[in-house]
Amino acid sequence: MSNTPPILRVQNLSIQRDGILILDRLEWTVNRGEHWILMGSNGSGKTSLLSALTGYFSPTEGDIDLLGERFGESDWRELRTAIGIVSSGLRQMMADSEPALYSVVSGKYAIIDYWGQPKRKDLLEARRLLKLVEADYLADRPWAVLSQGERQRVLIARALMSNPKLLILDEPCAGLDPVARETFLQFLEKLGRSRHSPALILVTHHVEEIMPVFSHILFLKAGKVITQGTVRTSLNSRNLSSTFGASVSLRRKGTRYLLEAGTSGTRRNLCC
Repeated sequence: MSNTPPILRVQNLSIQRDGILILDRLEWTVNRGEHWILMGSNGSGKTSLLSALTGYFSPTEGDIDLLGERFGESDWRELRTAIGIVSSGLRQMMADSEPALYSVVSGKYAIIDYWGQPKRKDLLEARRLLKLVEADYLADRPWAVLSQGERQRVLIARALMSNPKLLILDEPCAGLDPVARETFLQFLEKLGRSRHSPALILVTHHVEEIMPVFSHILFLKAGKVITQGTVRTSLNSRNLSSTFGASVSLRRKGTRYLLEAGTSGTRRNLCC
């Protein structure tokens, strides 16, 4: 049996603010080779969980271990570099005039709006990563002229600059049109299957965004885990209905999923 620690282990994690319990004794382990879906409705505690994982939100109780190191006992600043994150909040903070290549370089130093002349080795690595995310043609284009889909790819390249072992994608398809979203999801599938891919955590409300590369899923509701496990065993109509507080029906179409809501005869497709 391997003694290699899991990528992430969350034990008895609780967060309480102003007398309100946001997360309630959450347990979660992400092992090497696993890619996870984190699913929950608005207000389920997803944002607080992500903030705790990245060291920006101190838990009231419990432990978070990353690569065998414990938050609070090790250097949080150093541990954070092992986690890459792509979020809409970060997308809105980028400098409009900054070339995509510099935006990628800035990820190594966890700064926004890179000033000065980057080191040659950083520029070479940034170009390699832009090529990896199939966006090398964007290197000299400023942030302001990039499409939403292009921005997401640049942000992933930026997150990979620190060579993270865990990459969190917080609703990365928000704001993408259907074609751009599908193109982006196909890219995620390719990234997740690449030899040196970090463990992926995709935060989403939409089952149609669950690509075959994702192996596990965690359902969160009102700060509690409804259930977690493999996508094959845990992604079903019952768990989705419980998570979102409504009667829904899950359908599979090839390797992808669709969600329907409503009673028989009045079903509505929720895939878009």
